Amino acid sequence: MKTRQDKQMLDAMRKNPDNWKGIFYYNRQDPRLVVPKLYPYFGYTLNFASGYVYVFLALLILIVLASEFLF
Repeated sequence: MKTRQDKQMLDAMRKNPDNWKGIFYYNRQDPRLVVPKLYPYFGYTLNFASGYVYVFLALLILIVLASEFLF
């Protein structure tokens, strides 16, 4: 279970402008794959510092291409 301090630390990492490369969130210390955007009412984004994000995106592209060409 996450403590209040953990949530505050994660929120501070999200708000740090050094962790944003334009519209992309990039922070190796943040363990989350899906992160609230800088302004949370705009939704969520991916943490592009994680290798799992690229695996997820590749699988998503493969699924879209397979559904286009196979069905």
